[in-house]
Amino acid sequence: MMKRYLIAALGVFGLFAASGGLRAQDEDMAIVNFLVLKDHNGKPLRNASVVMHPVGKSGKQSRGGLELKCDADGKASFDGVPYGKLRIQVLAPGFQTYGEDYDIDKPVEEITVKMKRPTEQYSIYKDDQNTKKDDPPKEPPK
Repeated sequence: MMKRYLIAALGVFGLFAASGGLRAQDEDMAIVNFLVLKDHNGKPLRNASVVMHPVGKSGKQSRGGLELKCDADGKASFDGVPYGKLRIQVLAPGFQTYGEDYDIDKPVEEITVKMKRPTEQYSIYKDDQNTKKDDPPKEPPK
């Protein structure tokens, strides 16, 4: 049993050494710090979900992704984000979903997101009888 763990550990160490170690990986990676605030008063938004998706050259986001939770100060951070396009989505109950693409091209990126409250939605809808949604239905022709 102990030999299996030793072999697994050596295998992981071998992969790490073959990839050039920590220094080579850090050159292409960034630390991304998020600050999520309420737009209406500028206060931090605790427990907001920050979802990160890598975006390919075609503009399509990759499968998977990583979700972070903001702390009581509205902050979240991740070390080890590869350089390139990154799609950020921020979700919080009682606020509009935020989404934006960012180019990660510096060792440390600071992203501030101001979350907005939902706004009233209006719809202009006409049915087959050409009546608006709120109008009383017309009587059929005789």
